[in-house]
Amino acid sequence: MPNGAPELLRLLAAVNLRLSGDVSLSVLARLANRSRFDLHRRFGRLVGETPKAYTTRVRIARAAADVLSSGRPISSVAAGHGFASHEVFTRTFTRHLGHSPRRYRARGLHVAGRRVAAVHASTVVAAAPCINLYRISLTERKTAVPLDVSVRELPEQHALVVRSRITRDEIAAALSDGLPKVFTYAQQNGLAIAGPPFARYPEVGMGSLVIEAGISIAAPPPAPPGDGIETLVIPAGQAAVAIHRGPYDTLPESYQEIEKWMRDKGLSAAGAPWEVYLTDPGDHPDPATWETEIVQPVS
Repeated sequence: MPNGAPELLRLLAAVNLRLSGDVSLSVLARLANRSRFDLHRRFGRLVGETPKAYTTRVRIARAAADVLSSGRPISSVAAGHGFASHEVFTRTFTRHLGHSPRRYRARGLHVAGRRVAAVHASTVVAAAPCINLYRISLTERKTAVPLDVSVRELPEQHALVVRSRITRDEIAAALSDGLPKVFTYAQQNGLAIAGPPFARYPEVGMGSLVIEAGISIAAPPPAPPGDGIETLVIPAGQAAVAIHRGPYDTLPESYQEIEKWMRDKGLSAAGAPWEVYLTDPGDHPDPATWETEIVQPVS
């Protein structure tokens, strides 16, 4: 993790609670007790965006979910998410999502229903601040919390993914590239997000692996996405499931523990494993509280 990252994660957690108010660079610098120049540099190094780009993107993402899941007037949505005026909100919204807020609401999600909209909104609110931060590495390793592994019956899942071949030390970079792409595409095209971001590993070799950075959606999209984004169907079936608690650096130990548990139970892997990021680093700055669900299909 870059130098000073724990401090910046705590700052992100504070910022995400006050996005409806003043989150200018001068305010963030005072919160972090740093100069504006120093904060701007450190923030960009960790998050991959300037503070202004970050706060605007998260505000728009959350406002878009609000537009789809509530019946509130557009002006009320704009004010509730910290925009100075209806006009500023409409211009910014259209620039980010390709539609005005009214047209975006009229189009709706590709799967109708209040429950689908509610799940979409809650997932967007949780994941938007941290879509660039999954799998960031800590320099200090801590012992992983013991796992409670169980077998569950999982339903068929639809997803959008960006697939790439990488080395093991490029996982965080691949997710930082792929997850924002699928997240933004889903929002721009009204696709109902059905769960937290994940990483799936359909191929693991000695020197490299194939990773699918993705999000689950409520149903297949009406058209192929293109631009490096692919649709994926994860078949229904049984899987060994456990919650890894702690920093991402100790995930390999949890995978090994699941493999040992499967051998003891006489179970074999029956498909590619994946990990679901249940908590968001920007909302939970203490890595000891991070939860990642590991899923290994079995037979």
